[in-house]
Amino acid sequence: MRPSLVRLTCSLAFSALAVPALAQSPVTEPDTAFTDFKTIVSRLELEKYKATVKGLTRFGDRREGTERNRKALDWIEAQLKSYGCTNTERVTYQYAPPVRAARPAAAPGAAPVTPPAARAASTNAQGGGKLRGNRARTGVNSDSMAQKDPVLRALNSEPSTPGDRQDVYCTKIGTTHPDEMYIVGAHMDGHGWGEAANDDGSGTALVMELARVFSSPDVKTDRSIRFVLWNNEETGLNGARAYVDQRQSLQGIENPKGSGKYPEPKWLGMIQHDMMMWDHGMPNADGSIPKDQRPEADVNIEFQMKSKATLASQQLAWFLHGSNEKYATDYPAQVGPHMTNTDSAPFQDLIPTVSLRENERGSQVGAGWDPNWHQVSDVFSTYSDKDFRLGLNAAQTTLGALLHLANGSLKKP
Repeated sequence: MRPSLVRLTCSLAFSALAVPALAQSPVTEPDTAFTDFKTIVSRLELEKYKATVKGLTRFGDRREGTERNRKALDWIEAQLKSYGCTNTERVTYQYAPPVRAARPAAAPGAAPVTPPAARAASTNAQGGGKLRGNRARTGVNSDSMAQKDPVLRALNSEPSTPGDRQDVYCTKIGTTHPDEMYIVGAHMDGHGWGEAANDDGSGTALVMELARVFSSPDVKTDRSIRFVLWNNEETGLNGARAYVDQRQSLQGIENPKGSGKYPEPKWLGMIQHDMMMWDHGMPNADGSIPKDQRPEADVNIEFQMKSKATLASQQLAWFLHGSNEKYATDYPAQVGPHMTNTDSAPFQDLIPTVSLRENERGSQVGAGWDPNWHQVSDVFSTYSDKDFRLGLNAAQTTLGALLHLANGSLKKP
């Protein structure tokens, strides 16, 4: 496609917001609004994003059902409050880790590997697309001794136990439509005996940074925005499912009546962020992965073409694509139809829903494009500034889109 045609297509997609599913919001904004939005987006800084990821890695892999997971939740909540997003709340639910049958022992230091045929069948069954090209091994490291750092190995040693689990969230309250909101999410739990820096410290830090920027006293929005950090994603999206189960029926109900307060505003759309930093390309023929972030790295914006809200979700995806064109500083975006295996799934049949990622979840991450996925190497020191900058560009993409969708503005002195 010619570059001029690409720009025209993106422009049309970004301006085609006039449908009820995504709420009415002008996107052919006057120059002053665009300048204000650029100013707000510029408050996202690489070093602050990196510092937030680094802060999360203090708690190891943050496996659900452990003390390190609970401490990480407390830290996240404290950070949100320090940003000014003080109306933090939690969703509490019960979870019991399943008892699994014993498997044959793997070779020392090796990660369990899902056979390619089974992996492909699982991916396709969930709408994740077909695996293509070179593939590398995938799996979840369950060998504690594969982690050579004794301090990190000790930190991650507590096993998951049954009991209470919690998500944590805070909300930017809309000034004119507090009864409507967009949900912005990422999962804070991980596993694999590393630090879960990318999966999903990168997404968690992104959502926290958006909460920081939107919580600035001079930023206001007409509609509400909720920033949610899910738990139990790695065990089957349990935290996101609990949120939907407990709160779906509460949407748009004023409580107390006449107060102008809406504990669960009507859901207008959901934007998920899961693994944001590693786009080094397809594995080589020998299974090795290129060392550096590829020059053509991009932000993948996915919707699920098999969902009941496909058309509205596709529109939301292209809307974020247009935001990337306007506000992202380094890396472009692409749109794909195979959103799968992340916390957006419980919402996909209910409202417009998308997921932002480093690669396509089904056909690329599932084919081994990220060698650190669920491995001991998913630690802060693995990633370069080029990697972190991809996550920052995803944050710029979502922030710019939300400013339009929630009709944001910058208060003048």
